Amino acid sequence: MSTEVRVPTLGESVTEATVATWFKQPGDAVAVDEMLCELETDKVTVEVPSPVAGTLSEIVAAEGETVGVDALLAQISEGDAAPAPKAEKSEEAPKAEEQPAKADTDKGDKGDKDVEDAPSAKKLMAENNLSDVKGTGKDGRVMKEDVLNALSSSAPAASAPRAPVVASQADREERVKMTRLRQTIAKRLKDSQNTAAMLTTYNEVDMTEVMALRNEYKDLFLKKHGVKLGFMSFFTKACVHALNEVPEVNAEIDGTDVVYKNYVNMGIAAGTPTGLVVPVINDADQMSFATIEKSIAEMGAKARDGKLSMAEMQGGTFTISNGGVYGSLMSSPILNPPQSGILGMHKIQDRPMAINGEVVIRPMMYLALSYDHRIVDGKGAVTFLVRVKEALEDPRRLLMDL
Repeated sequence: MSTEVRVPTLGESVTEATVATWFKQPGDAVAVDEMLCELETDKVTVEVPSPVAGTLSEIVAAEGETVGVDALLAQISEGDAAPAPKAEKSEEAPKAEEQPAKADTDKGDKGDKDVEDAPSAKKLMAENNLSDVKGTGKDGRVMKEDVLNALSSSAPAASAPRAPVVASQADREERVKMTRLRQTIAKRLKDSQNTAAMLTTYNEVDMTEVMALRNEYKDLFLKKHGVKLGFMSFFTKACVHALNEVPEVNAEIDGTDVVYKNYVNMGIAAGTPTGLVVPVINDADQMSFATIEKSIAEMGAKARDGKLSMAEMQGGTFTISNGGVYGSLMSSPILNPPQSGILGMHKIQDRPMAINGEVVIRPMMYLALSYDHRIVDGKGAVTFLVRVKEALEDPRRLLMDL
C-alpha cells in the first residue's frame, strides 16, 4: 500500500514553499513522524514528517522546486522497509564474482590493452594529455602513482620561476540562489519604500538611570522571575507609554481608512543566520517587565532555532529593532508594512555631555523613529521620541504613567 506525502498547511497568506532539503532518499526506510524533508517559506522553515512507517519509494518534488499547499512531495510504501537500490546491487554481486576467471583468461589472450586502468589514473592522463604510461598494477593496470611518476620524469628542468596564473573573475565568484525568506525580505522592504511616505526623526537618550536601576535589581529580578532583566523590557514599556499618547504611530492605513489599534502587539526584530525575522509579543501593553522579558527570550530562542510559527510573526502593530547589538551607532530603520512606525535602538556609547553647565561623561544612545508621514505628522513623531526619551531617563515615570 502506498501513502502520499503532501505539503502541509503553511499558515495564513502563505500559498507556496521551496523544497530545501531531503533527509531521506528513495529506498530508505522511514519511521512514523521521522523527518522526510524541510520546506522553506517566505517566513519560516517547515519540517515534513512521515505519516506512516515504511520505505520512501519515490520523491516527486526535488530540492529547489517550488510547491503549493497540498502538492504531492513523495510516495511511501507502507509496511516493512523494502530493500534500497544499493541492496539490489549487492544481490547481483555474486554473479559478477563468477566472471573474473574467464576475464583473466581473455586478458591473457588479448594483452594488456583490455585491462581497465584506475579511474583516478585515467583522469590524470586525460588532464595532462598522456597516453603511454606503463602500469605497475595487477595485469599491468595503470595506477595514479604511475601517472604521477610519469609526469615528474617528463617535467623539464626548473629554470626561471613561472609567472603566476591569474584566475578568471568567474572562477573567484560563487552564485547562490536567494532563499525564499531573503527574497521576501527584499520585496517587502522595497515595497515599504515605494508605498509609504517614510521619514526618520532622531533623538538621543541618557541611559544612566536605566543602567543604574538594572544593575541594582538584576540579581533579585533573576532570582524571583527566572529571567534576566534586559534593556528591551524598558524600551517596550517606554514605547507602549508613548504609543498611548501618539496613537497614530500605532495605526495603519487600509485603503482610505486609518485603523487605530487599541492594543499594542510589539514586534521585536531579530537577526538569524537565514535572515531578519520579527516575532510579535501580543498585548505587550498588558504585560509586566518579567512577562515581557520571558516572552522576548522565548521568541528569540525560537528565531535562532528556526522554530517560529507563522502565527508568532503576524499581527504586529509597532516594531523595535536593536542594531546596537551589532555595534551600530546610527541608522534609519525601514518600516515593517502595514505598520506606521518602527523604533531603532543603537549602541550605548560614553560621550561628553553638558549637564548643568558642566561637561560629564554619560552613556548615550541614539534613537531613530521611522514613520509613515501619510498618517503621522512630524509633531507626532517628535513627541513620540521625546516621550520615549523621558521615560528612559526617568524610569519612575513608567510606574506613574507620566
